[in-house]
Amino acid sequence: MVRPVRDDVTVVQANGVELGIESFGRADHPLILLVGGTTMLSWPDALCEGLAANGRRVVRYDLRDSGASTTLDPQNPGYGLRDLAADAAALVEMLGARTAHLGGVGVGGMVAQVAALDHPEKFSALTLVGTRPVAPGPADADLPEHDPAVMAALFSPPVPNWTDRDAVAAFAAEGAEARGDDPEDARATAARIWDRTPSNDPAVHQANQLGMVFSRIDCAPRWRERLGELDMPTLVVHGSADPFFPVGNAEALAAEIPAARLLVLDGMSTTLRTADADQVASAMLAL
Repeated sequence: MVRPVRDDVTVVQANGVELGIESFGRADHPLILLVGGTTMLSWPDALCEGLAANGRRVVRYDLRDSGASTTLDPQNPGYGLRDLAADAAALVEMLGARTAHLGGVGVGGMVAQVAALDHPEKFSALTLVGTRPVAPGPADADLPEHDPAVMAALFSPPVPNWTDRDAVAAFAAEGAEARGDDPEDARATAARIWDRTPSNDPAVHQANQLGMVFSRIDCAPRWRERLGELDMPTLVVHGSADPFFPVGNAEALAAEIPAARLLVLDGMSTTLRTADADQVASAMLAL
């Protein structure tokens, strides 16, 4: 089933749930499937358009309980990380492709790692952006943790009224400044996410803006020890100035995935920048 939501977004059925997707490029071109982190807008328009202009069919999508995808109870999700990985594999089949180049950013990068490990027959290449090889929560001893000063700054402002679009956008801009991301880009993206949210429930808006649902899902068992099983071209992209998942997390990923390429973007923090779209697209197309 395909159901239009707006001119640019449709909802499709995959793995028994509804997932919001947005497509770029021709349907007969090789598929690049981009996992949102948690909404699809974690992947910049310019990157999607650049990949499509170079002969790829690009589909970015919202994880469950975000954006236009199935929303039941984001404060008490009844699914785990393996279900989200199965969603990605099911989407490849639903979209009529044999395999796809899979990309994941942030928590979507965790989904992408597990999807590639659990469903290797569905994926031909892997791009991991701003992520790490373990689930949310305390990191392994060898992985650099969140910058404590940045975390304190992020959690010190009062939360906004999640049903107030302008307040949510201002809150996002303040958080971006604390992380070292572009505040105005964050403000604009937060407003777009708010506009795309099909519910006016404050909990749903909060889940869409912060991805809090991901901290509540079951991510067991660990997958880091399986990364050596990955047998596909892999690109690891990370910002040199990322305070949330410092770049050592990307270095570990690239070291543990056979023949992975590491692309460190100078000065980038947690958010993929439009200014880097051409460089990232070129690296992805080279896989």
